[in-house]
Amino acid sequence: MRLWTLLAALMLPAMGACSPPAAEVPPPHETFRLPSRHLHESRVVNVYLPPGYSPRTRGGYPTLYLLDGGVKEDFPHVARALDAAIRAGQVRPMLLVGIENTQRRRDLTGPTRVASDRAISPRVGGSAAFRAFIARELIPAVESRYRVDVSRGIIGESLAGLFVVETLFEQPALFDTYLALSPSLWWNDAALAKRAKARMGTAPALRGRLFVASANEDNIAPHVATLQRVLRSKAPQGLYWTVKARPDLEHATIYRALVPQLLVDYYGAVAAQDAGAAQPSNQPVTE
Repeated sequence: MRLWTLLAALMLPAMGACSPPAAEVPPPHETFRLPSRHLHESRVVNVYLPPGYSPRTRGGYPTLYLLDGGVKEDFPHVARALDAAIRAGQVRPMLLVGIENTQRRRDLTGPTRVASDRAISPRVGGSAAFRAFIARELIPAVESRYRVDVSRGIIGESLAGLFVVETLFEQPALFDTYLALSPSLWWNDAALAKRAKARMGTAPALRGRLFVASANEDNIAPHVATLQRVLRSKAPQGLYWTVKARPDLEHATIYRALVPQLLVDYYGAVAAQDAGAAQPSNQPVTE
C-alpha cells in the first residue's frame, strides 16, 4: 500500500466538510426537505435567495449547487460571501442551493478497489445514486419552486471536489460551471486523474467552465497536476478551464480563501448571463 494512500485514509476525518464556527450564522434563507427514491431517505436543502428576489420577478436567476451545504457545514460561509458580493454589486443576483449531508462518504465517492478507501466508512461508492438524486429529483424540485435561468453550477471541496470532477466526466451537461477545490483525486488509486486522458475522448461532449485548485497537500496536488497536463493536451474547445496550485494554502484554508474571488470570477455582475460568454481563460494558471 502506498504511504500517501494510507495517510489519506487516516487523515480523512480532518478532510471533510468544514464546520462553521459556533457564532457563524448564514444569511436569511429557506429550508425544505425532499424525499428521494434514489437515496431511500429525505434530504434537507437550504436555499439562499438574493436581495430583491420575488416569485413575480421577470426572468430567472443563475443557481449554484453547494455540496456539504448544511447549516453546520459550508452553507453559512459560502452564503455569507455570496450575499456580501451581491450587495456590493460584484456578483449578479443568484441562488445558492446547499445540500445537507447524511452519509457524506457514501454519497461523494465512486467505487474503489483500494482497501484503505473502503475502510473510511461502512458505505462508500454511492456517487452515481447521489448524482441521480441531484439530476432527477433536486434540480426539478428547485426549478419548480424558484425562478431560475438555464445557468447551473456546482461547487465542492475535498471529497465534494472529487464528486464535482467526477460529475464533469460522467454527466457534463448537468451543470455549466464546475468548481472543485482540493478535490480528493487520490481516491481509488487516483483513477480519475490517471484515466482522464482516455476519458477526455470518450466522455460525452465536455463543455462549460471548470476550475480546479490544490493547496499544500502531497496526496492531492500531484493528481491535480496530472489532470492539468491532460487538460493542456486534450481539453476540447468547448471546455474553458483553469487550474491553480496554491501551496501557500492548506487543505483546511483553501475553501474560505478562494470562494469570494471565485464568485466574482464566475458570476461577476458584469458577466454575460450566458455561461458560454465571458469565459475565464482556458489556459492553465499556476500560483
